[in-house]
Amino acid sequence: MNFFKKYIVNFLFDVLNSNAYKTHTQNKINEWARKSFKNFGTNSNLPEEHCIENPKYISIGKNFSSLFHLRLEAWDHFQGESFTPEIIIGDDVICNSDIHIGAINKIIIGNNVLMASRIYISDHSHGNVSIEDLEHVPAMRPLYSKGPVIIEDNVWIGEGVCILPGVTIGENCIIGANSVVNKSFPKNSVIAGIPARLIKTLEN
Repeated sequence: MNFFKKYIVNFLFDVLNSNAYKTHTQNKINEWARKSFKNFGTNSNLPEEHCIENPKYISIGKNFSSLFHLRLEAWDHFQGESFTPEIIIGDDVICNSDIHIGAINKIIIGNNVLMASRIYISDHSHGNVSIEDLEHVPAMRPLYSKGPVIIEDNVWIGEGVCILPGVTIGENCIIGANSVVNKSFPKNSVIAGIPARLIKTLEN
């Protein structure tokens, strides 16, 4: 009996890890994405482990790829307020694991952006950092946006980076690991730190 159980377990393990099973699962995920997203480009793939909120407000270009734990959230209602969120991801964007992108306003990520792991990008926060908001516990404070987040083409975002509301990152920028970006930077900037500051400018 133990031999039979072991055989069944090994058989199921082999099936779940087979290329045929993985391809079938990936095809089902991508089929759902093409029907649900505002746009889902050719040759793009969602990871099996993902959390997507309101895909109808999310556009993804071609050749998108991500490792596990991708979280894309476009919130159109919270605490009786309505929003018109938009998340736009360009072509050839590559994400590692544990990427969290949340919008009530607008987040634009350009082409050829490379993201390491554990990255948080948001155009909003719970509350407006005012004394009035102390009347509510943090989770119940109204959502507030200081403005869109725009990440232009060819940006490289390092491990553990946090990009906050109202920030524009110019093309070709490099963001060092564990940086907290709370202001905008022009193209060709190398930035790092908490809060992030300009380390050098890349020039021809």
